[in-house]
Amino acid sequence: MKGLVMKSTGSWYSVLTDDGQIYPARLRGKFKIRGLKVTNPVAVGDQVVVKEENDEENTAVITEILSRENYIIRKSTRKAHHGHILAANIDQAVLIATLVFPRTSLGFIDRFLVSAESFRIPALLVFNKFDLLDEDQQELQAAIMDLYEQVGYSCLSISALNTADIDLLRKHLNGKVSLFSGHSGVGKSTILNQVHPSIQQKTSEVSTFANKGVHTTTYAEMFQIEDETFVIDTPGIKELGLMDINEGELRDYFPEMRALLGECKFYDCTHVHEPGCAVREAVNANEIDESRYYNYLSMLEDEDSHR
Repeated sequence: MKGLVMKSTGSWYSVLTDDGQIYPARLRGKFKIRGLKVTNPVAVGDQVVVKEENDEENTAVITEILSRENYIIRKSTRKAHHGHILAANIDQAVLIATLVFPRTSLGFIDRFLVSAESFRIPALLVFNKFDLLDEDQQELQAAIMDLYEQVGYSCLSISALNTADIDLLRKHLNGKVSLFSGHSGVGKSTILNQVHPSIQQKTSEVSTFANKGVHTTTYAEMFQIEDETFVIDTPGIKELGLMDINEGELRDYFPEMRALLGECKFYDCTHVHEPGCAVREAVNANEIDESRYYNYLSMLEDEDSHR
């Protein structure tokens, strides 16, 4: 039987089969995916083949993982030189960001966008907790949203408990498989609980002492909210380490740099020190945002340090 992995708790998975049944399933033996070192060979969103086990619990075993269209991956926090797949076979990557309680840095946003760009996955930036912003913070958020919209990314400003805002977000989710990601405490679970009544994820207050969120989602889980509409809640991410992206590829995952392809003096320009670099000229002319460029340099340094 073919099925869709809806939940991953580490050693057991919930698999929705084509006939509408949900099976608790485990892996048969060890799976290794060629060319990919990961801590989780099976991810939420994977299409798999399962076989029923003859037991009272109505469990199944996963005998095959079908090829993936795409996935979002990060460096594992537990195992060196390994990655952890957040989700597979997604149509849209949604990053929930906040300017306060806690603050999401532009560096984190750019790393997430690069991860999505590496598989050409459309990304949606959702800035939550607008109701907590003072006037200066509202102006700052508007400027940040304008920056990313000019690059080509869709942005929304919402308050999780505002019905009209959730209705607007829901329109962006229709007919898609959407991955939700972000720091702990940005309101992912609260938002998803508002998106559909069948979703009842645990939520927690942000610590005012450390201005950091508490991990309330401990494993990835997919929810079906319409016939063709699925959302995936993932555990909060503290840091987003890039995986399997080399120097030559990284520059292509910044749309504003990609637009200048072929304009530099040298075809293999890294946009760091070469003469006649169109990207650095664009930065100096304020045609490419300085923060985006410096975040690109930061990612390059990270990749260099792991070689």
